[in-house]
Amino acid sequence: MLASFAFVLAAYLIGSVSFAVVTSALFGLPDPHSYGSGNPGATNVLRTGNRMAAVLTLVGDGAKGWLAVFLAQAFGPSFSFAEWTVPAVAVAVFAGHVFPVYHHFAGGKGVATAAGIVLALDWPMFAALAAIWLVMAVGFRISSLAALTAVALLPFGAFYVFGNAPTAWAIVAISLLLFWRHRTNIRQLLDGRERNIGR
Repeated sequence: MLASFAFVLAAYLIGSVSFAVVTSALFGLPDPHSYGSGNPGATNVLRTGNRMAAVLTLVGDGAKGWLAVFLAQAFGPSFSFAEWTVPAVAVAVFAGHVFPVYHHFAGGKGVATAAGIVLALDWPMFAALAAIWLVMAVGFRISSLAALTAVALLPFGAFYVFGNAPTAWAIVAISLLLFWRHRTNIRQLLDGRERNIGR
């Protein structure tokens, strides 16, 4: 039980590393909280015109979600984790990204981190949702619309793959938090004011 709690705490700390902030510092870019949407994520970093920084932000934020869940899965048998451990780790690493202790709890919206989590849990579901995101992003050129479409379908995929299990409910919690973090984007979409990708 103690090992389970330790992994959940470690997942939150891993999630708290904001790659938008780290990458921006490495490339000499402004703090992502200070321009555009103010969101420390890949889409906002892309607004600086530095595509490499945006790509590294996307990969880093996704990788930390994948890593936390993968480690919990890999070490679960050795530490005899409770059934709730991997789902709790998934929620914790996501919460760390959204409310990072290292950055005054001002985190990103969590799309890339959620994608990494889903990749670790079930790669075919990740592939299907990534395809949906790509089609929407290319077709409408609006990152938030593409993300919200994939997020809306995510719980259905989770219950299809995992059934009525803690992992599926963890994904529901992540999806609800994703929608909450996109509340401003939803209002802007309804008003026709949402920014296009790269603008």
